[in-house]
Amino acid sequence: MSATAPQAPAAGTRLRVPPVLMYHSISPSALPDPHRVRVRPDRLDRHLRLLRRLGLRGVPLAELVAAHDRGAAAGLVGLTFDDGYTDFLEHAAPVLARHGMTGTVYVVAGRLAGQNEWDDGPRLDLVDADGVRAIAAAGHEVGSHTLHHVSLRGADPAVLAEQIGGSRRVLEDVLQADVPGFAYPWGHFDAAAADAVRAAGHDHACVTGDYLPGDRFTIPRFYVAPTDGAPQLLAKLARHSWRMRGAGATGPGR
Repeated sequence: MSATAPQAPAAGTRLRVPPVLMYHSISPSALPDPHRVRVRPDRLDRHLRLLRRLGLRGVPLAELVAAHDRGAAAGLVGLTFDDGYTDFLEHAAPVLARHGMTGTVYVVAGRLAGQNEWDDGPRLDLVDADGVRAIAAAGHEVGSHTLHHVSLRGADPAVLAEQIGGSRRVLEDVLQADVPGFAYPWGHFDAAAADAVRAAGHDHACVTGDYLPGDRFTIPRFYVAPTDGAPQLLAKLARHSWRMRGAGATGPGR
């Protein structure tokens, strides 16, 4: 838990990390999807089959970062699922298990058993405390995604402390375990937000799309769209590799 967790490494050092994929809802639902957050389970299955053919194994972001620190990240890819929708347990977890892969679910800690009220619809159910524990029990990482899914870019220090530190405390109380990872809602961040994430005791954090500064508290991810097939996923993986060539690698994970 945070009271005994080691201090997180210093920010500011760029990392050359493997690709990190960002999903949200995994569901066969035919409801409208105006925000393009829903990937069908059969499409996720095809994505994971492709990763396996490429010799890649999907892991939680904490495992990916730890492997990078040891210089053992080759052959890994990060799998992340934002917001903590109930459909992760019903539809994503079985597909991941079938392929021997695990991921990180970033939970909006102040909306447990609620819905995605930060969007204008359709409403999707979020996991409750039991669901959070079930995700962890199935071998997946639970990460923090603030208390209420608010934008942290330009936020007041008090808001940063409440949304970041408060979310971590809620999840650690639910899990009775450390919660090292964080994801910025909508990918919105600035230097103050990244500093607040580190100050709250997190070990690492991820953004969306941005490759700068690309340090331990702004790890880049790429969004996986509902219609992405093999060509689109391959192109995104290749683009990540190209972007990483210019990143200053440090430590044993180069």
